[in-house]
Amino acid sequence: MADTIELNMIVKNGGSALARCLRSVAPCVDRMLIGDTGSTDGSKMIAAEFGAEVVSIPWEQDYAKARNRVLAMARCDWILVLDADEMLEASAFGQIRALIAGADAKVGGFDVPRWNYVHDTRTRSGEQAAMLNPGLLAESLPWPAYAMSWNTRLFRRHDGIYFEHCVHETVAGRIDALQLKRPPANFVIHHFGHAEDSEAERSAKSDAYHELGLRKLEAEPKNARAWFEVGLSEFEHLRRPAKALSYFERACALAPGDAAAWLFAGICLVRTGRLSEAPDRLQHAYRLGLRSPVLFEAMGDAHFYAQHYDAAQIEYARAVAEGGVSPLNQAKLGACEVCLAYGNPPLQKAGLERIQAAVKAAPGFAELLDVLTAAALMAGDLPLAATAAHSRLSAGPAVSEHLKLAEALAPHLPLKADNGADTPSAVMLTGR
Repeated sequence: MADTIELNMIVKNGGSALARCLRSVAPCVDRMLIGDTGSTDGSKMIAAEFGAEVVSIPWEQDYAKARNRVLAMARCDWILVLDADEMLEASAFGQIRALIAGADAKVGGFDVPRWNYVHDTRTRSGEQAAMLNPGLLAESLPWPAYAMSWNTRLFRRHDGIYFEHCVHETVAGRIDALQLKRPPANFVIHHFGHAEDSEAERSAKSDAYHELGLRKLEAEPKNARAWFEVGLSEFEHLRRPAKALSYFERACALAPGDAAAWLFAGICLVRTGRLSEAPDRLQHAYRLGLRSPVLFEAMGDAHFYAQHYDAAQIEYARAVAEGGVSPLNQAKLGACEVCLAYGNPPLQKAGLERIQAAVKAAPGFAELLDVLTAAALMAGDLPLAATAAHSRLSAGPAVSEHLKLAEALAPHLPLKADNGADTPSAVMLTGR
């Protein structure tokens, strides 16, 4: 008799995303059990319409505790875990059944790739850069890219396998403790939360995760991953690279083999101007086996800000070769070309065109306009520099230096032609 599979999840106010999730997973499982932690939007009714069994569980500021309450009620041989803002593609049914049928007794679970869809190609997920969306799923088509992460989401029902940690909860540690294997799965979990949440919702979630991360760190002071997670929150959400550095350095000390911790320690050193120290951390991440566009872009930044433009150009090109599609990396590669071609206008023009293509790909991205302004000044294209500097004022928070630069360059702003059309430099910037 074939092993049975159960969807085991928690939800609060899943809304229409929950219906999408359950519709996708229903053909793949024999039972659906959902723990509701206090929905007020009809999630319980939606779950019931799909034949799910719904139980109410308390929310105690602890994701592992909530998931384990539902896991304790499981009855099937294998457990599949999804969140309301995730879904499976149609091919997952056969892939999951084949994985389970072929699993020997030493397999405790499967690490599943999770595609986190994002608004633009400059986003990353930890050390993983955004990749172009191949459009495998109709629901994903509005989003240009995804950043991948791995999560142990399919595992055996076993008394010794349960969730740990109040946030970024996982069963991976328990599977490892039982000396069972976690091979990679060949199906994908598609995650839409990052793309579909409003900025306010995303910020509120990040605030909550940060507070839980600090609680986790207090409870588990020797957990290197906990130090890394809080560091990432400090760096990406709170924008405090100097403070984040202390967390990443502690993670490196506790887990010297964690390449991601060394990578982000190096990135923080670059962001705080400690350029002589950054390459050591970044090279160590490379020696540990990390090959990521994020790493190569960081190496490029360390060289670029130290004015080693030839070395920076090599690293930015390696980021592209590794599949990086970040417009910021492309812009910085163009800036290297401008700097290295000083005194050679045709080659500088090619670098400027690369930067302008990046601006066109991500309009309104303030840092790209900073790069374009500086590169245009280096190349002596004052009309283009003036256009970029003035566009920068409306692209995001501007400091006094932005205002002063835009004012100084104002006399060089391109004039409208008699027919009302923009001059060539303005057209090159806007792509119109």
